[in-house]
Amino acid sequence: MSGPPRADNRPPYARIAGHYRDLISSGELSPGDLLPSIKTLSSEWGVSTATADRAMRVLRDERLVQGIPGVGTEVMARPIPLSSGAERHDRSSKTQSSWGVGEKSSGHSADIVEAPEDVAAVLGISPGDDVIRRCRVYRDGHGIVSHSTSWIPAEFAAAVPELARNARLKGGLSLDLIAQATGRQVVMRVDEETARIATSQDLTLLEMEAGTIAAILVLTARFLDADGEPLEYGVDLGAPGRTRTTTSQVLR
Repeated sequence: MSGPPRADNRPPYARIAGHYRDLISSGELSPGDLLPSIKTLSSEWGVSTATADRAMRVLRDERLVQGIPGVGTEVMARPIPLSSGAERHDRSSKTQSSWGVGEKSSGHSADIVEAPEDVAAVLGISPGDDVIRRCRVYRDGHGIVSHSTSWIPAEFAAAVPELARNARLKGGLSLDLIAQATGRQVVMRVDEETARIATSQDLTLLEMEAGTIAAILVLTARFLDADGEPLEYGVDLGAPGRTRTTTSQVLR
């Protein structure tokens, strides 16, 4: 498993960690598999043993691998991931797809409905005003990842009619199409995460048996333009057992 092209401008340790992170995320490396030794990594990537060891420390800190004395570095059993709407937006801007590794979406539906009170408050409209509601379900090899709903001001239906049609959008996410049609782009995003016991409606949306008692994550994202006006309010209901993981590089 040799390294990726040198066009990658990240520091060497980050490139090595990213390479094996991708192999683990894609399932090419499975729990129990061993990564190359520090000496082998150093030779294959043309880096010092200290750099190779730093890359493995990154993966250990992310709990993707564990060091076993006398054996080596082993891939750990991973928690089942959950992406937020904000991460899907970031992913789409880079790849033109909101899907994570191994994901697909289904059940795309759209209509213009009366805005619920909580949605109206976020979008700055009155309860009962028209609003575009777009829904879909994300799935992977473990089942449902999340049920995702985008609430979009009804004014955009004229500029982007497909927002209110029952079909998966083509050419990008709703925010991409809004920017192309109106020039209004996202300049600020406000993310929130909460946990709650699934309501009966949550159970239905997540295709779970009625009466099930389960904790779920609720991930919301408000997308605002340069004037602070809302472009979209996204709500993702994470299926039980899903885990949110974020990774940040600390600059020193």
